[in-house]
Amino acid sequence: MTRFLPLLLGALLIIGGGTFYMSQNNGALPGVSVATAQSVDDAVEPAPDMALGEESAPITLIEYASYTCPHCANFHANVFKQLKADYIDTGKVRFIHREVYFDRYGLWAGMIARCGGEMRYFGLNDLIYSGQAEWIGGGDAQEVLGGLRRIGRKAGMNDDQMNACLEDNEMAMSLVKAYQINAEADEINSTPTLVINGEKHSNMSYADLMVILDGILAQQ
Repeated sequence: MTRFLPLLLGALLIIGGGTFYMSQNNGALPGVSVATAQSVDDAVEPAPDMALGEESAPITLIEYASYTCPHCANFHANVFKQLKADYIDTGKVRFIHREVYFDRYGLWAGMIARCGGEMRYFGLNDLIYSGQAEWIGGGDAQEVLGGLRRIGRKAGMNDDQMNACLEDNEMAMSLVKAYQINAEADEINSTPTLVINGEKHSNMSYADLMVILDGILAQQ
């Protein structure tokens, strides 16, 4: 489980070469306060949630996750696929994926995921999480961007489309603003964190998750 603390940062945005960066503070994992995000531009609208499943489902499950968090990749490999088949696709659970940004690489991945539009978002999610080790590689910025572009191409996007998304500073600010507003509202301090019908839970196995979901369904 990856833990982080939201930090007040003096400089939220460093925009250079058409790419958005989150600033670091003494080596700590970065976060962005609501006040700082709003001070950049009060008119920025938070990015909308990305969801799967019926809106009328009796259970709403929100996952807070980072694309650069290995535990989140494990959750998507070992829990999410079964959750989707057994609960989301059967109308029992509405699933919302909310991105947490520890670093610029996670934000770049979020921008690529959104670049394909709502219809491609969860397919890109799968590719980003399953290929996490490959696109992060040794951690070099150009290597990371190259890896993310390869994922985008698999989803049918071309380089011009992806470059436009990665250079979209309004999108970047919108994503960061949504992240911090949601994370502070739900008091998120680690990833992955699950919020199930308003109740917060830490990372867990699929068997443990089933117990919680079936318990809620039994009370309906």
